[in-house]
Amino acid sequence: METNGKRTGRGREAFTRTDLACEAGREIVRQSERRVEVGGVPVTVTRSREVDGGRYVTVACGRIGERGEEDLPALTELLAEELVAMATVMLGRGPRSDDRVLVVGLGNADMTPDAVGPGTVRRMTVTRHLRGYDEALFASLGCCELSALSPGVMGQTGMESAELVRGAAELVRPDLVIAVDALAARSCERLAATVQLSDGGIGPGAGIGNHRMAIDRESVGCPVMALGVPTVVDSSTVVWDALAEAGVDTEALSDRLHEVLEQGRSFIVAPRDADRMVEMVCMWLARALDRAFGIGG
Repeated sequence: METNGKRTGRGREAFTRTDLACEAGREIVRQSERRVEVGGVPVTVTRSREVDGGRYVTVACGRIGERGEEDLPALTELLAEELVAMATVMLGRGPRSDDRVLVVGLGNADMTPDAVGPGTVRRMTVTRHLRGYDEALFASLGCCELSALSPGVMGQTGMESAELVRGAAELVRPDLVIAVDALAARSCERLAATVQLSDGGIGPGAGIGNHRMAIDRESVGCPVMALGVPTVVDSSTVVWDALAEAGVDTEALSDRLHEVLEQGRSFIVAPRDADRMVEMVCMWLARALDRAFGIGG
């Protein structure tokens, strides 16, 4: 909260960034929650919505980078079910084989923590081209017409991702766009351990203060589902957590901490095992998308 240009002492929430609705202090109404166990690790799926109507699904599944390959099939099935459920709400019906789904991998493929979107798209099995080759073969697959795009970032293309997605949507005419992106979290414990789905589109870079044109129904012309996993935190979060773990009363020092840590807000931090973390996340998301809409179904 800001008052006369200064933020009041409200803990880390006063100055750390997040893309996660469950951390952002929004007016969220929890609708349902279910818990299962995968590989001995509890997984919690929470469905909620904002007071103004935006829907969210948060899957807390434990650190993906620490999972083995044997856990992926069950996690894939779980996430695919949530993708289909969200698509059903957004389309007003279940996905059909004549639906066109465009998956957009947002982010910079050359920067590991930001490569979740491009890495996911690269591992997917697209099907749109099969219809042009052999209509009967495509029909036998019983899957959606699945296409994919990695628009890069403005520094590489000189164009807003939203502009490129809109151009692709005009060509493909999708019933649904799914935007996959890396997110920023407020808690280190959520890195590669939480997946968020939402039905209101996405603003690329918002969590790290790099606001770009939104990719949503208004800009693209069809429903846009956002699918993201946090891979970075603000450097202030790391300092805050370290002080709290050392027993320092961070709440009592909140205002002074804000003054000091504000100087470090330009630093975004990723775990040292980011390579494996992102690799596992991309593999999981790609398999779940294939299972929900492609030939993996």
